[in-house]
Amino acid sequence: MSVDSILFQNLNIHLENVGQSITMFGISIAYYGMIIALGMVLAGAFVLYDAKRKGGDEDAYMDVIIWAIILGVIGARVYYVVFSWDEYKDNWIDVFKFREGGLAIYGGIIGGIIGTLIICHIKKLKFLDVADTACLGVLIGQVFGRWGNFFNREAFGGYSDGLFSMQIPIDAVRDHTDITTEMMEHVINIDGISFISVHPTFLYESVWNIGVFLFLFFLRRKKSFDGEIWFFYLALYGVGRFWIEGLRTDQLKFAGTEIAVSQVLSMVLIILSLVYLIYHFIKLKDKIFIKKRN
Repeated sequence: MSVDSILFQNLNIHLENVGQSITMFGISIAYYGMIIALGMVLAGAFVLYDAKRKGGDEDAYMDVIIWAIILGVIGARVYYVVFSWDEYKDNWIDVFKFREGGLAIYGGIIGGIIGTLIICHIKKLKFLDVADTACLGVLIGQVFGRWGNFFNREAFGGYSDGLFSMQIPIDAVRDHTDITTEMMEHVINIDGISFISVHPTFLYESVWNIGVFLFLFFLRRKKSFDGEIWFFYLALYGVGRFWIEGLRTDQLKFAGTEIAVSQVLSMVLIILSLVYLIYHFIKLKDKIFIKKRN
């Protein structure tokens, strides 16, 4: 075993030499950044494919993709920095160290929405129609992006000895403040290396997002109104994120409280999305009823 090992003991999976970066031409390139970039490329490719399928303006959608990604990355970083201000207030230069991690998906979604709204206004596109297509691309990016957390040894949950528990060396953890007392009480020593055993929340969220993607992928061909896919995405992602966020030890919290920001935002999005969906389904049902009577 080495400090680069990652174990899933109860599944009998032992991964050796899982590095965090590669060096090319003397430059260190983090797997985190590479995986985020791959997710963005695949997300954009899917959005263009689906836009073409439904007869959308591919050039306009490309503009949406570009600006949603740019403002999404900025939003993801700003959101993380704002709610981790104590970590950055005396180290401004660290704000720009993106490859070390520290991107919050909800901040990315907010930034992406702003970018999409701007282009939709300029190109005279319906935001909710574009969002119905774009959210599937967002899910693809989220599925891949979570594996960046795997390589960074971050965004994991509390102590676990369950079937899917993951063991990582203490010395490999990106931020030791994420290590809890309970983890330290259950340290595993293998070949002189101390491992903590945690919930692999990156895996939970990645699998959850795959399920949401498949559901929405098949639903999109039968959507009844603009925004249906988008608000189903917000509701379903919110449900998964609320649960998974509760497991994590690196929660972003409102200043001076123990309230997790992402759990509050998830609950707000779930409620708003359900209200929107229920309202439109009732409205649709009334239209069908009136049509039958006539």
